[in-house]
Amino acid sequence: MGRALIIGAGGVASVVVHKCCQNSEVFEEICIASRTKAKCDALKEKLDGGKTKITTAKVDADNVNELVELINSYKPDIVINVALPYQDLTIMDACLETRTNYMDTANYEPLDTAKFEYKWQWAYREKFEKAGITALLGSGFDPGVTGVFSAYAMKHHFDEINYIDILDCNGGDHGYPFATNFNPEINIREVSSKGSYWEDGKWVETEPMEIKRVYNFDEVGEKDMYLLHHEELESLGLNIKGIRTIRFFMTFGRSYLTHLKCL
Repeated sequence: MGRALIIGAGGVASVVVHKCCQNSEVFEEICIASRTKAKCDALKEKLDGGKTKITTAKVDADNVNELVELINSYKPDIVINVALPYQDLTIMDACLETRTNYMDTANYEPLDTAKFEYKWQWAYREKFEKAGITALLGSGFDPGVTGVFSAYAMKHHFDEINYIDILDCNGGDHGYPFATNFNPEINIREVSSKGSYWEDGKWVETEPMEIKRVYNFDEVGEKDMYLLHHEELESLGLNIKGIRTIRFFMTFGRSYLTHLKCL
């Protein structure tokens, strides 16, 4: 891979930067860029001294011209977008203009509407093909790893798959009465939106947190989990042979839900 430009300096970006540095034979050089350069510098300071060469830059991810200028200056092999989902399209536009490979962890959603789906980014498919570059979307844990697990099962273990349930459980305890495990605004928008699941070729919509199940997770125990809409329901619905129903559940503690209801 050689050189990666990482856009974003929040919690998810911190994990990505650490993982890149742990794989220095792949990521020989990285540049961390964000609107607030001080956050990038703080990440650099934590990891300086290893094999991966780290630089930082200031960039407004809402500004295509600034992004293009930075990409042309740094000349990365790939742009890793771990900024806000609102900025996916501007970063993709900059990658198209500079013919640079693109990757993100969450799909686009409009700033003024709490609705996320792949249609806006999937509309770029032909443009990226013509430019001869790759766009790898939703490459986090879920979506991301969940899609890989499903594709592996389809390829190696099943002739067809009719039902998929994805159960997302956070087994840790940070001791806070209320805290989100990724960007608070995006998290609250996601949880308070209507849920949905894929069944027999169409979407079935539910009220927020309407469907609750209790599941006994290995090494964690029984947890309350709730049905949400999630990105991989879209992609798996198109790509898994024989699929009839896909659902996504996420666990939430009572304290979190009480605080969310008050907010």
